Amino acid sequence: MTLILGIDPGSRITGYGIVRDNGRRCEYIASGCIRTGTGELSERLNAVFSGIHEIISSYHPDLMSIEQVFMARNADSALKLGQARGAAIVAATQAGLAVSEYSATQIKSAIVGSGRAAKEQVQMMVMHLLQLTQKPQIDASDALAAALCHAHHRQTLIAHDLSSAKSRGGRLRLTVR
Repeated sequence: MTLILGIDPGSRITGYGIVRDNGRRCEYIASGCIRTGTGELSERLNAVFSGIHEIISSYHPDLMSIEQVFMARNADSALKLGQARGAAIVAATQAGLAVSEYSATQIKSAIVGSGRAAKEQVQMMVMHLLQLTQKPQIDASDALAAALCHAHHRQTLIAHDLSSAKSRGGRLRLTVR
């Protein structure tokens, strides 16, 4: 069984979700949000790093899945989002976790079947797939979706005996020996 930490990065709110992948289905473990407030960006990035570090220390996940940065209308917002992602990735790599990255479209496609799904659709499918009785916060459900996306991706690779393959930039890279 594998514990997967999913992250929906943000400079003000970073969602996290943890699922246990038993190879057949996923089980909900925990989710929530790291709220960084409105202070200086450096303080908010430290809060993201510290929050992810604390989650990793508490739950001991085996790997992390994180949403990639997309280019929004506001370049400044995209840069801050990228920095929050960086803080989360550094926290994971310092703890020895492998990190997989997926675009928002890949995550939505894996969970809902459409890369253009609304956040509420993703939230409802996450509830259904994990058999939750209450709606998780929207950022937490996006993080759970990232974790579920990676679980589905892993199961596909294992089923096709490609477990040593690495994903980079949304493309599968096979190591030829």
